[in-house]
Amino acid sequence: MKTQVKALVVGGGAVGTSIAYHLAKAGWDDVMLIERDELTSGSTWHAAGLLPLFNMSYATTHIHKYSVDFYKELEAETGLNAGFAVVGNLRMAQTQDRMDEYMLYASTAETCGVDYEWLTPDQIKERWPLIRTDDLKGAIYHTEDGYINPADVTMAMAKGARQRGVEIVRKMQADAFHWTGTHWEVTCTKMIEKGGNLVPSDEQVVITAEHVVTASGNHAQRTAKMLGIKMPAVPVEHTFIVMDQDPELVKWREAGNPEHPVVRDADAQSYAREERGGWILGIYEKDAPARFEHGVPDSFRADLFPLDLDRIAEQYMAMTERVPSCADSGLKDDFNGPICYTPDGNPLVGPAPGLHNMWLAEGFSFGITAGGGTGYYLAQMMVDGEAEIDMASLDPKRYSQNWMTTEFAARKNEECYDHVYVLHHPDEERPAARPLRTAPAFDRQKALGAQFGWVNGWERPNYYGPVDAPDTFDHDARSFRRGGWWQYAVDEAKAIREGVGLVDATAFTKHVVKGPGATQFLDWFTCNKLPKVGRINLTYALTSHGTTRTEYTIVRNGEDNYYLVSAGAWTEYDADYLRKAADEKMAEFGYIEIQDVTTQWGVFAIAGPKSRDVLKEIINDADPETALSNKRFPWLSARQIELGMCPVNAIRVAYTGELGWELHHPIEMQNYLWDLLMSVGEKHDMKLVGARAQNWLRLEKSYRAFGTELGRDATPAEADLPRFIDNSKEFHGKAEMEAKGIRVKCCTLLIDGPADADPWGREVLYTPEGTRVGRLTSGGYSVAFKKSIGMGYVTPELAVEGTKLKVKLQDKLWDAVVTCDSPYDPKNETIRKDG
Repeated sequence: MKTQVKALVVGGGAVGTSIAYHLAKAGWDDVMLIERDELTSGSTWHAAGLLPLFNMSYATTHIHKYSVDFYKELEAETGLNAGFAVVGNLRMAQTQDRMDEYMLYASTAETCGVDYEWLTPDQIKERWPLIRTDDLKGAIYHTEDGYINPADVTMAMAKGARQRGVEIVRKMQADAFHWTGTHWEVTCTKMIEKGGNLVPSDEQVVITAEHVVTASGNHAQRTAKMLGIKMPAVPVEHTFIVMDQDPELVKWREAGNPEHPVVRDADAQSYAREERGGWILGIYEKDAPARFEHGVPDSFRADLFPLDLDRIAEQYMAMTERVPSCADSGLKDDFNGPICYTPDGNPLVGPAPGLHNMWLAEGFSFGITAGGGTGYYLAQMMVDGEAEIDMASLDPKRYSQNWMTTEFAARKNEECYDHVYVLHHPDEERPAARPLRTAPAFDRQKALGAQFGWVNGWERPNYYGPVDAPDTFDHDARSFRRGGWWQYAVDEAKAIREGVGLVDATAFTKHVVKGPGATQFLDWFTCNKLPKVGRINLTYALTSHGTTRTEYTIVRNGEDNYYLVSAGAWTEYDADYLRKAADEKMAEFGYIEIQDVTTQWGVFAIAGPKSRDVLKEIINDADPETALSNKRFPWLSARQIELGMCPVNAIRVAYTGELGWELHHPIEMQNYLWDLLMSVGEKHDMKLVGARAQNWLRLEKSYRAFGTELGRDATPAEADLPRFIDNSKEFHGKAEMEAKGIRVKCCTLLIDGPADADPWGREVLYTPEGTRVGRLTSGGYSVAFKKSIGMGYVTPELAVEGTKLKVKLQDKLWDAVVTCDSPYDPKNETIRKDG
């Protein structure tokens, strides 16, 4: 057994073996995998093995698609049959809402090259007469996926890994991790059988590894404690049952008919597939409990929980109605075991927070489906520095170490489990563990009709609905088309374009970077010129591949004192990258101090033609009439002002593209400032504005957003942001950005779409001739142009004003035209307005 390796993978399920295999395939010839028990002894052994090709996540869809394609090739390489039954996947819909959901799924699938077809109830009945279809609206059918034997595919990947030089050691448990400054020392204990249990022996070994990957499945909480971090990966009970033979199904197969596809009855919260003349029925019911919040008991190995028939009775009866011929089939076997979840259902894949060369692959609720693709893309991140797709949506740091707790993870994971088959509206907001993080003005906003969204734990107004609406209004307003909230957002957007609006932007991420090395560091770390003292600049930090890692608004408060503002959803993500980069460069540039001050400062954004009129009335200045003029307070500058008794760091910038200011204020004075603004704003008809209207307005200005237009799969140059790139200086990722050239290009499109729907930013783009050429990354409605609007990426030659394209909405192609950058006020005359 080796004791010194390039990479150590901890965990021998489908995910861990895939990572080891793909690291070796990518060229690392010194990889080891350790497993505390036997390979597949975690959730892998009792998984149903389904392989759904895609969901609404762009990154996850790529991962699933890679897995499906990869598993089909394994036998040729390893000689082991992974048991892949390519029977297809039939997603049925009982309602038009469900069909609308599938239409959005389908357009997203097309952006990743996933094929599908639509079936009517009659077509379903014609192909598979055992399925009752009289209550269905239709279905979406994928021919390329199906199900696989989880143990077989894991063993095939393990064999492939061994063939490529990976050493796999069973009955070896990782018990401690120590970073020496250059490598990891992992203390491991040999496990032995004793009385049917697995217990530690007296034999220990220290394995030295440059990189460590944890794929510990249900043991994620134990892993997190050893690493000194938090992970919201907690198992939830999942039940599937095996039914006795269905006589009609047996006759169907004996007559030479093909196997049924995996049948997903989403509106009945279940899936089913054939199993030796009977059916396996898997269920995503309500009230399935989280387990092992504080660690898996030593006595729990390849074990299961008792079956709770009462909990799944409704779904069981729905199955006997969907396939009536199975009504008299008895229960042959049951599996109720732990499967790890995360609050949003996506796994935690990427660098661990605060740790060097420690990689996480945890929280896989669909581990068999994601195993192959996770190994492939994580190996790219480790070996090459970045994956070919943007993996930020799966990054472990999307849940901050500062506020995430075990209780939060357990409750949200239970919710995520019972939401697997809930309608996933793009404007979905889930209620569990909320409200949790609230700005002081939360209660005031709620009393005024605010309907809140969830951003990194924060409650942030999405829009302001009726003041007297019940708490269920936001849920009732959701839709795959223009929901009940749509007109409220229209009115809010108009208020900013025509008058004045107030937005709560407290969730913004905020960092102070200062010290003797701060200026040199930030000049190297970001691609734009640094602003002069008292001014601001928009800039980007790049990855080592030259793609966009983070967007910052930088305010220069002093020669070596900077205030950085970035997206609210990415606080820990930004902080971790900033700190690690500073640590590496401090010896070269000098001392750099970094402070996360997100929770110290609230932010109100006031914008619109009348915004200066509102602030004039409350600014404490010798000459209030000129205090906010272009001469004294020009566009893209920052000043410390006083609004009444509240000290404010004011920044003259507006994400909406109108005259406006961001008012950064001490969080403890937020309610005072809110009340002051509301009292004076009333006479100017100031309207409260939520995030949805703000998003529409930024689209009219072609303002890119991190996590949509900006990400690790495109460079700032490909995002078409040359004005924010200073090619006269050297900066991190510059050479790599230039070497990539322009592979794709970001553009804004005006869309003549359906009368009752707008794009969400997940749709596929075509030429008028029917060639797929790109995808939308953002979408919404334009109050300025009175039509749908979107931003997205197309091939460079098409990103030219006037190019005619088609966008797929509700399974139809609609006319779209590439417009100029910043179609609303392209010369920035309104945002520079003097007064």
